[in-house]
Amino acid sequence: MNGKLIVFEGTDGSGKTTQTKLICQRLEREGIVYREIDFPRYGNPFAEPAKRYLEGDLGKTAGEVNAYAASMLFAVDRYASFRQDWGAFYQEGGLIVANRYTTSNAVHQASKLPPQERKAFLEWLFDLEYARLELPRPDLVIYLDMPTEITERMMRSREAQTGTHADIHERDDAYLRQCRANAAEVVQACGWRVINCAAGGEPRTPQEIHEEVYGIVKALL
Repeated sequence: MNGKLIVFEGTDGSGKTTQTKLICQRLEREGIVYREIDFPRYGNPFAEPAKRYLEGDLGKTAGEVNAYAASMLFAVDRYASFRQDWGAFYQEGGLIVANRYTTSNAVHQASKLPPQERKAFLEWLFDLEYARLELPRPDLVIYLDMPTEITERMMRSREAQTGTHADIHERDDAYLRQCRANAAEVVQACGWRVINCAAGGEPRTPQEIHEEVYGIVKALL
């Protein structure tokens, strides 16, 4: 009996990692057994092609690498992770909480295409990963919607404070806006649950967002 797969999705800087951690901590406190997964798996050799893409080795901007080619790089990492790491746990009925998944390609890569080509791309993407590679379809996708101007501000502040290096997605403000616009269509087409992460031009608190997340997750479990 297969388990359940919950995915956190959103554009860069929307709070996916924070909300994944908060829900995992909540599940642990409540004694619910789960596995947490995160993509790309930096440091794993199967994630190296995706890492090289994000660092600009295949093109200095995201648009220089076409949607299909970039999606294949990330799919390799997901397939390997399922085979190496969490597949057996999931197939035995386990709960998986994912920070990004196939859904990230739906948000980021489809945005590179003209609107009239995106439906065909999504059909190809989901067929590749869920049918051909036999990866699980998510039972729940929570899309964290943060206005791009807020994520830009937050990411630039984080870079200044930590000295971290933004990848080719994160440092391209126009691309981030394009991804969010595309995501609004994908969310509707795929039936994802949307959480608005800002109010009055400012981000909501992580705990406030978490309580809304938890209400959605609890209904699934």
